[in-house]
Amino acid sequence: MQRTILNTALACGLLGAVSVPAAAQQTYPEAAASDEAGFERIFDGKTLAGWEGDPQYWRVENGSLVGEVTPETVMKQNSFVIWRGGVTRDFELKVEYRVSGRGNSGVNYRSVPVPGAPWAVRGYQFDIDGQDRNQNSIRHTGQNYEERGRTFMALRGQVVRAEEPGKRKVIGSVGDIDALKSFMKSDDWNEIHIIARGNVLTHMLNGQVMSIVVDEDPGHRKAEGLLGVQVHVGPPMKIEYRNFRLKTLH
Repeated sequence: MQRTILNTALACGLLGAVSVPAAAQQTYPEAAASDEAGFERIFDGKTLAGWEGDPQYWRVENGSLVGEVTPETVMKQNSFVIWRGGVTRDFELKVEYRVSGRGNSGVNYRSVPVPGAPWAVRGYQFDIDGQDRNQNSIRHTGQNYEERGRTFMALRGQVVRAEEPGKRKVIGSVGDIDALKSFMKSDDWNEIHIIARGNVLTHMLNGQVMSIVVDEDPGHRKAEGLLGVQVHVGPPMKIEYRNFRLKTLH
C-alpha cells in the first residue's frame, strides 16, 4: 500500500523534488552464482568414515559413494548407507548423483531405524528413478516418498498439505509432472537440493523445484532423524553419490 501511494504521488508531482529514501526504493532478488555459504562436506570422497552400510552393496570409488546390486547380490529389502555424523533437523542438503538406467534409489532424511531390519530406515525420501518411468501416471524422481510410512507424500509437480490422520491434499503445483522431466540428465550427474525447515519440505533437482510438502500431521511427521541413501530391491543397479554438503539451519 505504501509503495502504491508513493508511486502515485511521484507520478502526479505531489512530492515535487523530494528525494525518495533509499529504504523505499524497490530491490529485487538476484541469482546466486554460488550458494555454498554455511555448507559443510560430510563425505570425504576417499573412505566410508562417518558412514555405515552393508559392504556387500556400498563402497567408495573414484571420489564417489557407490551403491551397487549385482546378479550375485540381489537382495530382499532396500539397503541404506547411513550418515553417523549427526541427525537431520532443519537443514539444507546438496548432493550430486548419477544412476544406471534401471537404478532406483533415494535420499532419506529425518528417518528412524526399522527394528529387526539391518540397514533399513523409515522416513522422508527424495525419490530417484534412473529411467523415470511413467507408472500409473507417476514419475518418481523428485517426489517426496515416505519410506515404510505414509508412502506418497507429494508427487513430482505437487504442493501437498499432509493432514491428520495420514491424509494428503494437493494445494498447488510447481509444474507439469512430465514437463519437469526436462530438468533431469540421463546417465549424467544431477544435483539434489533438499530444504527442510520446520514442517515444510522442499525438493529441488538441478535448480528446479520438484515437490513441496507442508506436513501438518503431528501423529506421523518427524522433526529429526537419520540421513541415508538407498539401493533398492529389484534388478541389478548402480547409484553413485558425490559432493555431500550439509548446512544446519537455526
